[in-house]
Formats: sequence, C-alpha cells, structure tokens
Amino acid sequence: MKKTKLLFWDTSLNKYSINALLGALENTCELFDIIDVGFFTKPADIYADIDDLKKYEIVITAFSFFTPQIWNVHDLMNQLKPISKELNIIFVAGGPHATGDPERTITKLGFDYVIIGEGEVTFPAFILRMIESKDLSGLKGICYKDIDGNIVNTGQSAPVDIAGFTPVSLRFGRIGPIEITRGCPYGCSFCQTGHIMGRCIRHRTTDQLFDILKAMRTERNAKVFRAIAPNALSYGSNNGVDLNLPELEKLLITVRKALGPESRIYLGTFPSEVRPNNVTDESMKLLKRFVINNNLIIGAQSGSERILESSHRGHTVDDVYNAVKIAKKHGFIANVDFIFGLPGETIEDVEMTIRMMSDLADMGARIHAHTFMPLPQTRYEQAPYGRVSQQIRDMVKVLTPKGIVYGNWEEQERLSEKIHAYLVKGIL
Repeated sequence: MKKTKLLFWDTSLNKYSINALLGALENTCELFDIIDVGFFTKPADIYADIDDLKKYEIVITAFSFFTPQIWNVHDLMNQLKPISKELNIIFVAGGPHATGDPERTITKLGFDYVIIGEGEVTFPAFILRMIESKDLSGLKGICYKDIDGNIVNTGQSAPVDIAGFTPVSLRFGRIGPIEITRGCPYGCSFCQTGHIMGRCIRHRTTDQLFDILKAMRTERNAKVFRAIAPNALSYGSNNGVDLNLPELEKLLITVRKALGPESRIYLGTFPSEVRPNNVTDESMKLLKRFVINNNLIIGAQSGSERILESSHRGHTVDDVYNAVKIAKKHGFIANVDFIFGLPGETIEDVEMTIRMMSDLADMGARIHAHTFMPLPQTRYEQAPYGRVSQQIRDMVKVLTPKGIVYGNWEEQERLSEKIHAYLVKGIL
C-alpha cells in the first residue's frame, strides 16, 4: 500500500460534506490506520507543508463544491498544478457541481477524478483503490480519463442508506447539523437535489440518531441540534410528500433525550426549510413543543401559479399564503424564499410575485430574495440566466432598509450570467 495523505479543501460552504465523508471513512474501513488526513483552505497551506508532503507516495486533494464556486476552484487548481508532479498530487472533485457536470470538471477545471453523486460508499472505495493501485473501472460513481485520454464514466452509484453512515467525525471534532432526510420527490426544475440525490426518500433512524447525538454530547459537549433536509417536516414520510407526525415527534423526543434538558433544537430553519403544503396547525403545534427557533424558512419561489406549475414545485400560491398565516398563528416568523428571474417569467408573473411579497410582508413575513442561477443536471440547465425586473428592484429597494427583504440576489444575478456562459458555451 502507498503511504498516503488525504487533504480536504475546507471552507464554510463545504464543511458539512467533509463531516459526512470523514464519518463514512470511519464507518466503512480502517483507512485511518494507513492514511493521514489534513485540511487546507488556500494553496499557501499546501506550499507551507511541501517538505512534510514529500514523505508521502501520493497526496489526494479532495474538493466538494457548488457551481457558483467554480471560478474559485479553477484559480486554486491553477496555483496547485505546478507542484502536482513533485508531490504526486491526485485531484478529486465531488459535490453538486462535479456530479452535475463531471466531464467538464475534468477537462475544464483540471481534476483527475470525479465522485458522482452520493459519496459515502464510493469515496472510501476510491481512496482504497488509489492506495492499492487497483483498477477503477468496476467502481460505480466515478468519472476519469483513461490512459488514452478518453473520458470514462462508470455511471451513478446506488442510493445510499444514510442510516448506515455517521454524518459527523468525532475523531476530528467535525460535528454540526445532522442530515435526517435525503432525496426529494418533487424534482423542481431549478434544483439539483432531486436530480442528484434522487427521488427515493431515505431517513436516518431515530436509534442511530440517538447514538450519534449521545456521543456528540459525551465527547464534545454538544447541546445544539440542527437538521439538514430538503423539507424538515417530511421526516418519517414514506413518499416525502405526506406528513408523518408520529415519526417526526419521535425524532424530536429522541433529540431531547440524547442531548439532555439543556438541548437547543432548531428545525425548519437554517440549514433546512419547510414546504408550504406541509405547514399545518398540527405540524406547528408539534414544533412549538420542542424547537427554540422563532422562524421558519418556507419555500415559495414565485407568486405566479403558472411559474409554480412550470417549475414543478408541487404546491400552489394559496399554499404559501396559508403556510404564512398558520406559522404566524403559532408564533413563527415566516422567512419566505423567492427566486427572481425564473425561466419563462412574463410581466404578469412578476406582478403576481410582487403582489404576493407585498401581502406576505403585511402579514409579518420576511422575504429571502434569490436570483435564478442555471445549474447542471437540472431541467433549467440551458435556460437563460436570471434577470431581475425593474419592478422587483424598485420594491426590494424600499423593503430592504426596513428589514423585510434580505439575501444575496444581486451577487446571484451577476453569477447567473457567468454560469450560463460556462454551461452553454464552456466559457470560464
């Protein structure tokens, strides 16, 4: 076996992915007995350790990133390539962008390998084959160049049973929000989740969750629970659409039992959200018994019924109004997501969205503003980039100083045009 160093690119945007991959490495094999693990945030970190890295036969650098990060990643790669041969660096990419656009992640961004889709099974297997110099062709979920320079894509790996893997690493002190549900049945046209993670809904078991949280409490004095899920209220649902409140209640009881009476439970707020059609009196009463967050993130995206239908949102305009009304009734501030410049929007659609945002603001809601960005492996991958209408700009200009509208919609509008040029024309 080759003496190996595994280095993760560690940023605030990908830290949860690193936690899960480290947990998977701990779960699946005794790799930590034969490899050393480290982290870097910038090329200077690697350059500073060149003498130490020369001790290893291979250095595997692992990057997980989103599409808006590709220019930063490209710059990092250009800075690291000059020392790649000297240190025998292997560049491997994963995450939403690499999964959605694996071939260009190799040909344009310069990576040697791409982990496609969910990484808990594939990534440890890939690391082991690198160490043992074994062939990759039989390993699902990998993209790479063969010796003739041809791109090889071994295809998507099977859906992962997340209950079989620990999403944190106590060994490295990497704890944080826990993924409770994976997969989304809706497949919204602008979203990668259902296309990359699939529509097969999988939940972490409460037994496993208890063990994880108890260990976090004992070894790291953890008292805070935050959940990662496409829809926090869908926990326990067989189809990801219908509520299963008994299972959701069991989850919340488990969290409190594991973390103790001083536990602070956040659900339905960052880094998860809830769908408007799942906000009911019953679901809100249940949350009120356990959570300490005073707000909910509710995905609306548009005030136009036509745009909601064309985007495959799976809910109506009335669902959004009802959700905000019910949330307020139970003491929650609604932070409502809207995406400006969705493909196919007309002036009439924009006016409907403005009307809805105004109505929701009058009801006490806050508007979380986004601009549409095309993303790989979505229905809107080739769609025109998002452009924010003047009417929307005028409204946002009035509401932002009042604290009613917030979000990075302006930066996203700038990025949207760049992403479109990359996805459609290959221009970096």
